[in-house]
Amino acid sequence: NVTPTPTVEIPKSDRPDVKVFVMSYCPYGLQAQKMTLPVYDLLKDKIDIGIYFVDYAMHGKQELDENLRQYCIQSNNKSRYFDYLECFTGSGDCDSCIEATGIDPGVLASCIAAAAATYNVTGQYNDQSTWQGGTYPVFDIHRDLCELYGVTGSPTIIINGVKVTVNPRSPENFKQIICSAFNTSPEECNQTLSTTAPSSGFN
Repeated sequence: NVTPTPTVEIPKSDRPDVKVFVMSYCPYGLQAQKMTLPVYDLLKDKIDIGIYFVDYAMHGKQELDENLRQYCIQSNNKSRYFDYLECFTGSGDCDSCIEATGIDPGVLASCIAAAAATYNVTGQYNDQSTWQGGTYPVFDIHRDLCELYGVTGSPTIIINGVKVTVNPRSPENFKQIICSAFNTSPEECNQTLSTTAPSSGFN
């Protein structure tokens, strides 16, 4: 079993910080989220890990809406968010996944309305002059982080502040790269996850 060599030197820390930037309807973003799920389950108590959003959308209004939905679910309850994500990346059916994971629709709706207003999501969507290159509506919720880390596409993975390439996008490969970022890797790193990259897209 060949240990992947990270293409960059990742700074080590006691509690690695892992940021996965995606577009919620991007096939490869979905693949990266599916890759992340078992890693989250294994290492969630030992690392800081979250899903973040690229600062523009390539898959229409539904992507802006889903980005907002996921941002709010994660902000309110990270463990429930990952349950939702497991459901959503499989079926693509946000409504049934909200119901299945016990998310309060009222709380979610008020968070979405507030976030959409704060970041002018609808206003910018309706004003095509604000779109990136005039082609893609912008999504500003994580724009500062996207600019900080040079995030331009989905997925982009940042570990301890450094952009890393995970290839193939298998849970085991991702786990090994994260485990290389610990000062002292925990015993969880000895567990083997799937070495197969999940499919891109919903299913």
